[in-house]
Amino acid sequence: MERKVRLDDGRETTLEEWGDRGPCVVAVHGITSSRKAWRRLGEALSGTYRLYAYDQRGHGDAADVEGPMTLARSVADLRCVVEGLPASPYALLGHSWGGAVAVLGGRELPFERVVAVDPLLRPEPAPGAWRRDYAEDAEADLALPPDVRARVLRERFAGAWHELDVEGKIHAMRAMRARAIADLGRDNGADEGGWDLRPVAEGYPKPLLLLLAGNGDSVIAEDDVERVRRNGGANVTLSVFADQGHNLHRTDFARFLAELRAFLAR
Repeated sequence: MERKVRLDDGRETTLEEWGDRGPCVVAVHGITSSRKAWRRLGEALSGTYRLYAYDQRGHGDAADVEGPMTLARSVADLRCVVEGLPASPYALLGHSWGGAVAVLGGRELPFERVVAVDPLLRPEPAPGAWRRDYAEDAEADLALPPDVRARVLRERFAGAWHELDVEGKIHAMRAMRARAIADLGRDNGADEGGWDLRPVAEGYPKPLLLLLAGNGDSVIAEDDVERVRRNGGANVTLSVFADQGHNLHRTDFARFLAELRAFLAR
């Protein structure tokens, strides 16, 4: 089921729901993804949890919703989504950029549990690093005509991703513009060190599960992982998918689902 949600600046996004019973779980996607990235999970959890996912600004059906693209704005959008839920939210889940939103928003909003999949806690603070690491590849894809882009994405992920995840990626990028990614880095001062959520993760006040990539493909530097491990506190649990990359929730869905279910059920 889908419906529109009005944000507090008058713009709108689309909220999608899977399941009709159980505690409410809200999922936040990452860069070049959309609410459709969570369809597979929503179907898997249906009957036990109600999963809600929405399009972040500049992505999916909110591709024309402009910024600012600050993390504070992202959390404000999340707050608007939460306020429109039919029941109190139970858990918050996010991946990459959405993982950063989850870690930050999880402290401020009334969720009982927070899960972050390879969250973008601190992009490398160096001149040009944001564009190199997060924008260049997407710029090339977004320069393609939509039908060509869809074919390229299907070929790229064939055999590695479930078809629902591939179609979700195509949906996310169907109408988006590269400017959204550039603005996300610029508005948060990523290259200057303005995007740094390591202190937010320290002494976390509620159960927080960090599912981290291995394979040298995590967006969290090893030193930052160790800092969170030392200073996160008793509520923080780290689980490393040593043989998986940044999209571990797509490439090792069975293990991801098992760890998520166990954490939510505690």
